[in-house]
Amino acid sequence: MSISEFSSKDLFDSREIDERIEELEDVEGEDTSEDDSAELNELLTFRDDCGSSEWPYGITFISDDYFEEYAQDLAEDLGLVDRENSMSPYIDWAAWARDCQIDYSTVELDGTTFYFRD
Repeated sequence: MSISEFSSKDLFDSREIDERIEELEDVEGEDTSEDDSAELNELLTFRDDCGSSEWPYGITFISDDYFEEYAQDLAEDLGLVDRENSMSPYIDWAAWARDCQIDYSTVELDGTTFYFRD
């Protein structure tokens, strides 16, 4: 998966980035193109920018555009709300998402902001 594919996803896992880094490192030295080298450097920088000791165990990255829907799913998963409940339409989901973001850090990849918990 390329950087542009990662940056266009709603969610991805740090282990997926590691798989791509390994692929690019395996190619390095053979027929390495400038594009492959640039992608490898950007992915390594992304990993370093996260600075999380949890990286090897899997960190979920949530795109900024998807975070509100993610927060809605989180509320339902935690049993805080039932989307089928008649009160659900009255919840200010944008405010809920902003409140949830307090517990997340941000990092950029290919111009897209992603949230993650450390």
